[in-house]
Amino acid sequence: MKFLSFALLMGALLAVGCNKNGGSAKGGKTPSTDDEKVFYTVGNMFGSRLANLSLNEGEISSLVQGVRDAATGAKSQVDVAKFQPQVQKVFRERMQKNSEKVKVAGTDFLAKFVKEGATKTASGLAYKVIKEGTGKTPKPEDNVEVHYHGTLIDGTVFDSSKDRGTKVTFPLNRVIKGWTEGLQLIKEGGSIKLVIPASLAYGDAGAPPKIPGGATLVFDVELFEIKKKDEAAKTPAPKKK
Repeated sequence: MKFLSFALLMGALLAVGCNKNGGSAKGGKTPSTDDEKVFYTVGNMFGSRLANLSLNEGEISSLVQGVRDAATGAKSQVDVAKFQPQVQKVFRERMQKNSEKVKVAGTDFLAKFVKEGATKTASGLAYKVIKEGTGKTPKPEDNVEVHYHGTLIDGTVFDSSKDRGTKVTFPLNRVIKGWTEGLQLIKEGGSIKLVIPASLAYGDAGAPPKIPGGATLVFDVELFEIKKKDEAAKTPAPKKK
């Protein structure tokens, strides 16, 4: 609940200074001082978490007005105590509705991938082995050293160790389910393409701001080596849901 309230506040700050198209809102002020730019940045970072709610203009205006009234000590225009219990319910329903639209596109993308020769597992994961490899096959409790390139189905890159130029090592059972299952399908020295539905990735919540709720994810992964547990690096990898 604390996170939800903070996200709401940050979203309101963003809405005050910026409209959907990235320009200044009508009557808004473009940040000019360093402090204003700092707070704009904070609002931009956390305001994007509201994207899954598909707010209309009236709702955005109400959100902004609520922040203004509270921040300036003005009298509340709504019985906040009455409506506060509904916040989580509305958030949950909006996120679910929005994610369903995203899931439909992901399902179609995954089905096309399978038609083009990929294999679909019982869990819903789709994969295509690019190179099987010749070493050992990892187990869920193993640490694996990999390179990966992750995109949304439209090709938008949300994370890539390949782009960073640094391989990653992490426990295979501490990442998203699609990774845990998918990397056990190849051996050391192998590579694989994974199309992971939301149920095996970040679900309806997504991983804002880069991964929307319900998103199907596409990964190209190279498995270099299975390492001992104490060799795992702290470099970020796709986190477990």
